[in-house]
Amino acid sequence: MLRFLWLTGLVIALDQISKWLAEQMLAPHMPRAIAPFLNITLVYNTGAAFSFLSQAGGWQRWFFSLLAVGVSVFIVLWLRRLGPQERWTAAGLAMVLGGALGNLIDRLLYGHVIDFIDLYYGDLHWPTFNIADSAITLGAVVLIAQGLFGYRVTPDTRSE
Repeated sequence: MLRFLWLTGLVIALDQISKWLAEQMLAPHMPRAIAPFLNITLVYNTGAAFSFLSQAGGWQRWFFSLLAVGVSVFIVLWLRRLGPQERWTAAGLAMVLGGALGNLIDRLLYGHVIDFIDLYYGDLHWPTFNIADSAITLGAVVLIAQGLFGYRVTPDTRSE
C-alpha cells in the first residue's frame, strides 16, 4: 500500500506552502479574523502538541525530530505490510506520516514548528495549529474509526 504515499506528499506540500504563505502575510502574534470562530495568527512552537515542552531549553527539538523519524519509519513499514483491502488504514497512516514529516521539516530547518490556525469560541482558544497537525488528527480519526468499525482481515477472508 505504498501507493498511498502520494497522500503523504500532498499533505507535506499543502503544509509547507501554507506555512510559507503564513510567514509572508502575517506578523507574529497579530491575529487576522477570518470568521467569528477563526483567526489566522502566526505562532512559532518549539514544543510539541499544545506547546508541550516549549520552554525546555532546546533539547526537545532533537527529541521530537528523532521521534518523528522513528514514527515515520514505523508507518512506512506498516504501509508495506498492508493488504489491498486495507485502503482506509493506508490513507490514515499516509496522513499521519505527512503531518509528522511536515512538522519535522520545520523543526530541522527552523528549530520550531510554524502554526497559524487559531480556532476559538468566545474567549476560549484552542492551541494554534497547522495543516500538518490537522492531517495527523484526521489520520488518527480514520485509523480509530477503521479499527472500531472497519473491515477485518481474517485467515478466511485474506484471499478475497
